[in-house]
Amino acid sequence: MAQTKNIIFDLGGVLLDIDFQKSIDAFEKLGLQHFEAMFSQFKADALFEKLETGHISEADFYAAIKERTEQPLSNEDIDQAWNALILNFRTESIDLLEKLSANYKLYLLSNTNSIHLKYFKALFTKETGKPLLDAYFIKAWYSNEIGLRKPGAAIFEFVLQQENLKAEETLFIDDTGTNIETAKALGFKTHHLLPTERIEFLGLQTL
Repeated sequence: MAQTKNIIFDLGGVLLDIDFQKSIDAFEKLGLQHFEAMFSQFKADALFEKLETGHISEADFYAAIKERTEQPLSNEDIDQAWNALILNFRTESIDLLEKLSANYKLYLLSNTNSIHLKYFKALFTKETGKPLLDAYFIKAWYSNEIGLRKPGAAIFEFVLQQENLKAEETLFIDDTGTNIETAKALGFKTHHLLPTERIEFLGLQTL
């Protein structure tokens, strides 16, 4: 087996605690029923797919949500409901990244969108006192900035090509099974992080 030289981390559910139910509940209070059918850990409908691949503007996203709810909502109402799923950074996991960077090239690969991106970057600074989450990685890749989204194979192939990495030398850690399946099929080493697990207890420093 090839030596592990690189580690690619997912963000939500790996370095950042999230709870989709909080956004489901918040949107339903705003009048958007069946939100879980539109967006969850495991799927995104056309609107959210476009948002998370940067193919729709925030203004168009707000307009689409307002149309679906048929209620007089402000953009701030929608932001609060959409950001409700973002909880707290796992500070012990973040601390581990600094140690791991001595032995591995570290990358971030996250399905996200411009609204969440602004929110969790500000949250990171507030909670850790450090300016940039991205500074822990050789490169932080966000789906909305590159126009591709997990679990599609294209986003993994894009990162391999852009960073000149070999899949067999790269460990991919994610909390969503479909993302793990794609990475595994492409030859990555993988770890499906369970809700009870934390990266600091995976023995990554001894790979």
